[in-house]
Formats: sequence, structure tokens, C-alpha cells
Amino acid sequence: MKQIQIFDTTLRDGEQSPGCSMNIKEKIEMARQLEALGVNVIEAGFAAASQGDFNAVRAVAKELQKTRITSLSRALTKDIDSTWEAIRYAKYPRIHLFIATSDIHMEYKLKKTRAEVLEQTAEMVRYAKKYCEDIEFSAEDATRSDPDFLAQVCEVAIAEGATVLNIPDTVGYTSPEEYGNLFRFLRGSVKGAANVQFSSHCHDDLGLAVANALAAIKAGAEQVECTINGIGERAGNTALEEIVMNLKTRSDYYGADTSVATTQIYKASRLLSTITGVKVQPNKAIVGENAFAHESGIHQHGMLANKQTYEIMSPESVGLTTNKMVLGKHSGRHAFNDRIKELGYNVDLDMINTLFKRFKDLADKKKTVSDRDIEALVRSILAQEIPKSFALERYVINSGNTITPTSSIALTGVDGARSEKVAIGFGPVDASFNAINKIVGRAVKLEEYSIGAVTEGRDAQGEVSVKITSEGATAKGYGLSTDVIEASILAYINAINNLIYETKREEQ
Repeated sequence: MKQIQIFDTTLRDGEQSPGCSMNIKEKIEMARQLEALGVNVIEAGFAAASQGDFNAVRAVAKELQKTRITSLSRALTKDIDSTWEAIRYAKYPRIHLFIATSDIHMEYKLKKTRAEVLEQTAEMVRYAKKYCEDIEFSAEDATRSDPDFLAQVCEVAIAEGATVLNIPDTVGYTSPEEYGNLFRFLRGSVKGAANVQFSSHCHDDLGLAVANALAAIKAGAEQVECTINGIGERAGNTALEEIVMNLKTRSDYYGADTSVATTQIYKASRLLSTITGVKVQPNKAIVGENAFAHESGIHQHGMLANKQTYEIMSPESVGLTTNKMVLGKHSGRHAFNDRIKELGYNVDLDMINTLFKRFKDLADKKKTVSDRDIEALVRSILAQEIPKSFALERYVINSGNTITPTSSIALTGVDGARSEKVAIGFGPVDASFNAINKIVGRAVKLEEYSIGAVTEGRDAQGEVSVKITSEGATAKGYGLSTDVIEASILAYINAINNLIYETKREEQ
């Protein structure tokens, strides 16, 4: 059984998706889950893109001990230098170079001839090799490149020490048959092809990213580059969960498998959605809410007789479970601590104490507390770990359909000073945000606002995600409460604290 290497680019290509940016803490948290998932390579960012990206790549490289860490780099010495400085602390570092090879990219973007691209490929792979033994080379827009020229570029990269050749479908242009044939051609005609791994990187512009990646595997690819939930630029990337479960479910056909711990898939999907505030559609394969739901009477009858009539994989195989441990106000610390561990969280004593207190407060408001409630509590505590420039003391709302909504907000600063302001708005949430803006004393624009229920029922917790901008800087915030107004206020304050924290980091 051939083992396919899973190269996860959620933190790089995935983060480039609009609305999916992450701060350093969030990237580290996501990277830990990716390591628990068992991916082989994590692309932690684009180190040369900005100081923030550099810091995040370096932080992930220092944090993880089992997984290979890489950073994308243009075929330029300054990018390669920056990339190496960011990943040099990784236990298993890889430099990932790329240069465009299609005629349209070479003429209009690079403004280089084929000969110049060949020369730059040779020079930059050679330059990177002095830093790192493991070098991945990507031919950007490979599927729209002349195959013979692409083969020349690949030969040059191999000759200078590349260990992995990535053949990206950068704009989601190709079809499965074409993509598979391209891999067969390169593997059969490129000198030294037997000494390197071939990798697939597909985009979903025509909805074929997963199909194309699977075709590449059938044609000999040994690595697939993908993202959790398929997030990424434009229509997204190859979805990790779909590739992994295709290989797991149809290993008889593909003759391939991965080292991914599939029971960690759903948790990784949920964590990413919580961090970014971007939910997956209900009918999303593998991780959508309806992926294992059966409403049709015919389907239900078959499921009751034998689950395999309509389920080709079990929900348990991706980390879902039909067993629910009911926790309530009478549950003790021991049961709560055990549940935290079972959900996969490793938290210190101080956080356990804080979580248990929040759990008890919630249990007084709700009859039962579900796993999703607990996960949301953990997420809300983690979101508040950024140093607090402002904290909520109290709020009073005056709203109705015959009066102008008014909000009075009182915040405390780091020095303990208290400030209270009153503002009006189109509704209670808008009025509250306006009052907070008065207190913080800066122009803040709300870019995105998302609200959802953690569980079903009238007593469900509301979770709110916001994205704000101020003076060119962007930040996200997260809030949780059984009162959606309070959740909104907490999310907005959290975003402002994140904004201030990230701005200070950039200035240092």
C-alpha cells in the first residue's frame, strides 16, 4: 500500500482566503491540531510576505516537534534568506521555492524568457540547497505550461538538488485525465524523476480540485497539498478531509493510504471554523452537518437494517460520535476534567479552574451542557488570552421598536481606570459597538459580523465572530454567551484587544 504524504497548507494558501487570516496564537493552535491529525508537512506561511508572517512561521517552527515545517518562497535570494531564518529552528525544515513556467505568466508577470527562467531555477535551487537538504520546487501554473519546457525546468531543479517537485494547477484549469497524463509524462521523461517525490497542488475553480489530486495519485504522485475544509484563494484548494477519506474508503482502488489520524478530522474542521469564523456548508462532504444525516424514509429504513446500506464510512471514523456525555450543574470537577481530555485539549491547571467556573455558571443557565458547549467555552477562554487593553464591566441596553436603540457600556483599562460611554445605533449591537468606539478613542470599522448557536434550543449559547479594521490594521474577535448581545460585545472587545496587541507587536 503506497503511503501518500499529506502536505497541509491551511496556514499559508488557506489563510490567503478572504476572511481567513489568523494571528500567531491561532496559527500555533491550528498547527498543534494539524500535528495531532498526523499530516506529514505543514506550510506555516509565506515568511517573506510580511514581518507578521515571518514571526508566525518561526513560532510554528519552534513549537512543533514531529512534523516537517516549510514556508513558501519566491525564487529570489532575499525570500530564501527570510524563509531559512524563519524555519531554521524546525526539527525537520523544508524550503519551498516556486517560479512560474507558463508562457502567460513568464511574459506578463515575470517578464522573463524561457532561458532566463531555467537559469533562475538552477541558481535559486542551488542557493537554497546551501541552507537546507530538503528542497521542494513548484512550477507555478504548471498545467498551462508547455509540457516539454516544464520537463526541462523539472530536470534543472532535480540536477541542483530539489527533493520534491510540485506540479500545481494554480488556477484550477485542468481536468482529471489531463492532470494524470501530465504526471505520467513528467515521471516518464524527466531525467532523475525516480529520485524525487512528485506532488499535486490543485485549486477548485471548476470544482475539480479533489478529483484532479486523486488522478495525480493514480498517475504516481506521492504527495498531495491540501487544506482543512478546502479553504484557499478564490474557490479554495483540495480539501484534506476529502482526499484522506477517499484513500481510506477506496484503498482497494487507489492502492494508497495516508498516516492521518482520521478521528481528528472533525475536530480540525471545527477548530478552523471557530478560528476564522467561516463555517462549512451543511452538505459539505465528510465534515458538513448533513454529511451523515438521513431524512429520506427509504434511507432511514435501510440504515436501521444495516448502516452500510447508505453509509460508506462511519461518523466515528472522522471523529463524530453518537454517544453524548450529559454534564449539568451537579457534575463534578473530575467528570469535567475527563471530558476536556477526551475532547483533545491539553490545558493547564489555571485554565481548568477558569473553565470549570464558566462551566458551572453555564450549567446554572442550561439544563445540560454538551460537548459543543464545552468546546465553545475552551475557544472563548483561548480567545481572551491576548493581553486585555480593555475588559467589560457592565452594559445596559435600551431598545424597542418605538425608540432609538441606546447602549451604555462601561470598560476597565489595563491600569484599572473605568470609562463609561453611551451611544445610539440602528440596533442594540450597533449602539454597543458605537459606545465602545467612543471609549477606545479610535476609528474602528466593522468588516464582518457572524452569529450562530452552539447547540439547539432556546437556552443555546450564542457565539459571535467579528472582523474589524482600524488605520490599515485588521483583527478578529470571538465572544460567547447565552445572551447574544453580550456575546457580540465580548467579541468586539476581544477584536479591539487583538488589534492593539498585534499593532504593538508589529511596532517592536
